Parts: sequence; C-alpha cells; structure tokens
Amino acid sequence: MKKIFSLLGLLLCNSLFSQVTLDYYLDSDHPYNKNIPQPKELLGFEVGTWHVSHDKLVNYMYRLAESSDRIHIENRGRTYEDRPILLLTITSPENYQRIDDIQKNHMALTEPGADQIEIESQPLVVYQGFSIHGNEPSGANAGLLLAYHLAASEAPETLKMLDELVILFDPSFNPDGLQRFSYWANTNKNQTLTADPNDREYHEVWPGGRTNHYWFDMNRDWLPAQLPESQARIKTFTKWLPNILTDHHEMGTNATFFFQPGIPSRVNPLTPKMNQKLTQKIGSFHVEAFDKLGSLYYSEEDYDDFYYGKGSTYPDVNGSIGILFEQASSRGHIQESDNGLLTFPFTIRNQLTAGFSTLKAAISMRLELLNYFKNFYANVRSTASKNKQKAIVYSSGKDAATNYHFSKMLQRHKIKIHQLNGTLVRNGKKYNPQNSLVIPLEQKKHQLIQAMFTKQSKFRDSLFYDVSAWTLPYAFNIDHSIENSTSLIGEEITSISPPEGNVVSKAKYAYLFEPQHYYTPKLLNHLQQNNIRVKVGLTPFTLNGKPYDYGTFMIPVKNQEVSEEELYTLLQEGAKASHISVLSSDTGYAEGIDLGSRKFTSVKKPEIALLIGDGVRSYDAGEIWHLLDTRHQIAITKIDTRDLGRTDLSRYTHFIIPSYSGSQLNTHVKQLKEFVQAGGTLIGYRYTSRWLKENDFIELEFVENKLVAENISFENKDKFSGAQLTSGAVFKTNIDRSHPINFGFQNTSLPVFRNTNLFIKPNKQSFNNPIQYTNSPLMSGYVSEENLELLKNTVPFQTQSMGKGKVIVLTDNTNFRAFWYGTNRILTNALYLSDKM
Repeated sequence: MKKIFSLLGLLLCNSLFSQVTLDYYLDSDHPYNKNIPQPKELLGFEVGTWHVSHDKLVNYMYRLAESSDRIHIENRGRTYEDRPILLLTITSPENYQRIDDIQKNHMALTEPGADQIEIESQPLVVYQGFSIHGNEPSGANAGLLLAYHLAASEAPETLKMLDELVILFDPSFNPDGLQRFSYWANTNKNQTLTADPNDREYHEVWPGGRTNHYWFDMNRDWLPAQLPESQARIKTFTKWLPNILTDHHEMGTNATFFFQPGIPSRVNPLTPKMNQKLTQKIGSFHVEAFDKLGSLYYSEEDYDDFYYGKGSTYPDVNGSIGILFEQASSRGHIQESDNGLLTFPFTIRNQLTAGFSTLKAAISMRLELLNYFKNFYANVRSTASKNKQKAIVYSSGKDAATNYHFSKMLQRHKIKIHQLNGTLVRNGKKYNPQNSLVIPLEQKKHQLIQAMFTKQSKFRDSLFYDVSAWTLPYAFNIDHSIENSTSLIGEEITSISPPEGNVVSKAKYAYLFEPQHYYTPKLLNHLQQNNIRVKVGLTPFTLNGKPYDYGTFMIPVKNQEVSEEELYTLLQEGAKASHISVLSSDTGYAEGIDLGSRKFTSVKKPEIALLIGDGVRSYDAGEIWHLLDTRHQIAITKIDTRDLGRTDLSRYTHFIIPSYSGSQLNTHVKQLKEFVQAGGTLIGYRYTSRWLKENDFIELEFVENKLVAENISFENKDKFSGAQLTSGAVFKTNIDRSHPINFGFQNTSLPVFRNTNLFIKPNKQSFNNPIQYTNSPLMSGYVSEENLELLKNTVPFQTQSMGKGKVIVLTDNTNFRAFWYGTNRILTNALYLSDKM
C-alpha cells in the first residue's frame, strides 16, 4: 500500500514539475513591470525545474541590472576557478544617486557624536547571501526570484521598501561549489522524476559540491578570511556594516525549516543580549510568514551562535544581526522524506519566503535596528575606554611573512594597527620596532579584537556546533603581550606590504638562509626545480659573527649545474618571490660546524602524492593541496583511492594520506608497504594513524577513553556523548627544536589545534618525542575533564623506519582551515627533511 501511495505521489509530482510556473512562487496578481525579464526568459526553464548553474545565474543578474535602475552590479573578484564574485546593490534610484552619502551617514553611526545624527529618514542596510555551500542550492535559486521581484515589482510596499532599505545582494556565496553541484544534479536527473533516496542523483561523488575549489567549507572562513570569496565579502561587509545579514543554507532531507535564534546556552558571551532579543523579534516575522504558507519550521534547537567564523555569527560581534536559515534539502529534484515528498521548488519557495520576511522585518524594525547599531558601538567605546588593557603588542620574530599575513588579516576587518614605539621585553620575549606591531584596544573593532584573541576555557554548555576555540595569535604562532599603557603605540600603519626578499650580496663560497621564514619551502622548491643543490645544517653555528639556528639552509656556490652568475640570478628571483633575505659568505669556516661538515646534509627534492577520494576527509585533503599549491607553488599529484591499485608509487618520494576511515585502503596494504620499504615516506594524518597501526606500518599505543555513563537518562545520552567530543581546541606542546620536524620554530613551546580524541603514548626513548603535550596543556577552548587527563604528556607526532623508508603519523591537523599558519611547517619539514628524522 505504501508503494502505491508513493507511486501516486510521484506521478503527481512529475505532473507538478512539468507545470511549475512563476505563480508557484510569486502572486500572479502582483503588479510586475513587463519590461523586466523573468528568470525563465534567460534560463530557458522555470526556476526549480533544473538547478541553475553559476554561469546562467551570472547572466541573469547582469540582465536584471541592465533592465532596472534599482539594481547595480559589481564584480568584486574571481574565485580559484576564475568565476566572478558578484554583488548587487538594490535600492531605489533616488537612494542610489546618493549611495556614497548613505554609506557615510550609516558608518557615522559607529563614531563618536552618533547621538546627534537624525536616523528617522536613514535607510537600513541588509545583506542577503545565498548558498555558501554549493550543494545547498535552494538559496541561490530563490535569489533569482527575489532579485526579479525587487527589480520588477511596482507595488507600493515594494517601492517603500526600496526607499527605506539598501540591500546588498550576494547571489552566490560559493560560485565554484554551486557550479559543481548543479552539474551533478542536472546530469543525473531523470525525465521521470525519481524520489527514491538510493538514486545516484542524491549521492554525489567525492568531494561533493559543498566546498569551494580547494574543498574548504566557506562558512568557516568569515573571521580568518583566507579565501578569495571570503575576502571579497568581508570587504563589502566592513565597508557597510549591514544591520542584518542573512545566510541561506540547507540541512538533512528529513528536517523542516530552521531560523534563528539558536540554542540559547551556546551564544558567544561577547554577543550582546539585545542581539538575541532582536533576533527573536525578527523571527516573529518568519513565524507569521511560514504559518501563512503552512510550512513546518522550528528555532532555538540544533544550531548555535558561538564561532564567529560563520556567516550568521560574524555579524553579531560587529553590531549587526546575523540570521541563519536551514531548509530541508531535496539534494536534487525530489526526494522521499519523513514529511512527504520533498521537491526542489518547495525548498526554493521556503527560502524565498524567508527572504521576503527578512525584508518585512527590516522595514518594520528599521529605527530599532539603527538604534541598536548606534548603541552597540557607543557601548564598545565605553567598554574600551574603561578597560585597563590598552594595547596588544605582537611579533613573529624572524618570520616577517607570518607577521605580514596576521596583520593583513587584521586590516581586512578594518582593525587598526600601529608601529611599536620603543622596545620591551615580556616573558623573556623581546619586542622591537623592526619586528613588532601594536593593536590599540580603544578602537571601533574592539569587540572583534576580543573575539580574535579570546582564550575562553569555561563554558555554559559542553556541546558545540563547530570549534570551541580559534585564538588567532595561537593559530599564527605569534608572540603577543597585552599592555596597560598607550605609550607604546606609534604611528598608524594604513597599508602593509609583504617583506621584501633579496640576496644581500653575491657570494664566493655559499649562500645561507634560516628556516624560520614561512616561505622557506617555496624557496627550496624554486631552487630544486632549477636543479640547485641545497644542504641543511643539523646543528647551530656562527658564521661571520652571525649565529645561525638549527635547520639553516646552505647553497654552495661551486659544483652546481649552473654558473655562479646564473645561481646568483636564480637566488635573487627565488628570494624575491618567497620574501626571504638570503645571506652570503666568502668562507666556509665557522664557529661550531663548518659549512663542509657532515652535519650539513643534502636536501632531497620531494616528489609528492596526495591520496584523495572515498574514505578520505575532503577538508583535510583540500587544506594540504591548498597549502602546497597556492602558497609554496609545490606541484603535487592527487591520486584517487579508485586509482591507487594501478598507480606506480615508485615515482614518488612522499605519499600523504589525510584523515581516513573506511575499507578502501585495505586491499592496498602490500602496495603501500612496498613503497615505504623501498625508501618512500608515508605521512598519515589524524585517523589514518589508527589504520597504519592496525596494519602494522608503525608501532603505536593509543590511550583510550573508557568512560561509562552512570546516572545518565536516555534523554541526556546525546549530551553525555557530545560532551566527550573535542570539536576544536588549542593545546600547549613542548618541542625539541633540535629535531628536524621542528626546524624553523623559534620557541620551545608550540600551540597546537586538535579536534580528535586520538591520544598516543610517548615513545620510551625521549628523543623520539620531539612534540609532546604538557602536563597542563589546555590553552583555549573546551575539552572534557576525562579527555584532558588522557591528553596530558601524550604525543601528536611519531615517526618510525620501515625498510629504507619512513612512516610518519600526526594525530592533529597542522593545516586547519588555511589559517593555522603556526604549524604548517610541520608538514613541509616532513616533506623536505624526513630522511633526517
């Protein structure tokens, strides 16, 4: 009987799909300007019958801008796949004629004297963004309809809305992901629609369409802002500081529709209580709209407002109201669900409804939201002026490039940085004007600075939707000191440039550069691509009166495949591109080891393969790919698990397996062991370490959490297990700087990010534990008491020999979300120096 009803439902839905018209979404009696093209006129199909590709979406948005004086379009940049990152500014023609004045007046509300500004006639600014996850496409498809309505509607309420609002309209947060998923959904669509969730249409191939080109989750990058799409929207956001920002997502097929507020106990303490009250009030407009539509919905469950790297939470620390929408996903065109057949047009209509209810709330609450915006920054100024902490001094020591990237990130968020006025020593660290900068705390972005530097380790709730810590100075591994005086604040730096690389002078004997520079791997790769012989010093030494650290790289002038002049030219090119200062010497005689010592060993050129595909965590793989490809210009070969068996691994020196789970590799144990035994290096991240142990690649002893639930009710079992998750926190390790895995680190301790409960007992030989968690490791974030106890004194890194090769395991992600600069060199050291370990 159930199959009969499903068949009848499918027949009905197939009929409805073929008859979907604009009337399904928009009132047929609404007065629309016939000169504005409807989506179907350009797409060739009605919205929802196919998934819009990004190129067609772009074409339609440009046509709207050409047809309507309410819409003005700009391209803010390009994605990694060279797609445009569009922004539509939608408002009345009269408003647009004075758009610069509106923006200046709006930003004036954040400054001293804002109380004197008349806001009764001031427009509210709303940022509406869609489908930051490419395989959550109902938002972007709804955006087609919402943009059409705003361009074409001649109703009095629409004209009033356009007079009272400036709408910053971001039609696709993730162009590359949207394009990838639309191709999948459309090429697997049946003419006779199939709602069976087992159909191929609803099971994307790895890595899926959620992510961008390098497989990053774009909705975790608002705060770090490391990706081009994020940098474009942060530039827009900081220019305008919108009052409301909406972020349209999808969730599991069997859910309904979610809108914020989220779980009350999981709101970041830096978010004002009034923010949540206003979010609740905006929610009442969604309630009214969805009650009228008859669609199921919920709020204050599942999702939280804690991590400021998400689109719905980042606004909250900037005086705005961030709103998350989550629509149950059809993940294609139609799927069976617990709530009946879920069609793609239905999901689009719900997203469109939320877009309309947001704008209705914005009009109704305009003055209330403008006052909140103004008061937020007044309160920030008051808090900052009363706080005894006045400045943060920071430095990455010899690593000027990391200092630059950290500073550049701050400036993207319009955080002011200044020169350091004088020299100071704090906790044994010296800060001077040559390598240090200052962040004044009495500035507009005071609250955001607090969010970046927070070291919170006590929480109201023990469950987190995402990470519990992201302390940015730890992420970049930069030293910092919070100061109570303003006397150290020098002149403001309005524009910061990367350090200039150069070769100090032409050498007769050797060139040298130390390993502390972030772009050391980039320079090494440049040299080795040109067949330049490079050596590395395994112990410190002093040459020409200058001390050189562990891991100093040396290029002999003689016996190279190129002439001395060509070598000099290649070094100049490489030094400039990698922002490194290369020193020269006319002698090999040094204090400590001489340059001809056996303690200087050759650096072998790595040939790198990266495992991808089913069983491999795409985020982790993408982070490795992105690091090596975009930052160091190191070529890697991506090998799919499906192709591994027919791949000759002998052409590679290093094979990286990101975090892995599954059975795909079980048939390749012999092949991988032969690769290592013949001299290859196998690097396994996170859960790969368990697989390597279980298959006898490496001897490890894991410490297990054997916690048993006592007096825990069935209702609370998920909370009990959830509290044992380490979703993302920062921990302190002690490091042995003489070990090659740590070459380039300047301190004897290192902040490490971890989001696993993998605990490895230290090796009996202490020198085999070059990175070890301390006895009091928690620096920032949440970890259960039980797991914290297990973590103490364990090790996140181990390496052992197998035949002529090496097996290296890392329990933690050294490349987390492209912003954990501080531990990136662990991977590159494993690539270039594995034979020294």
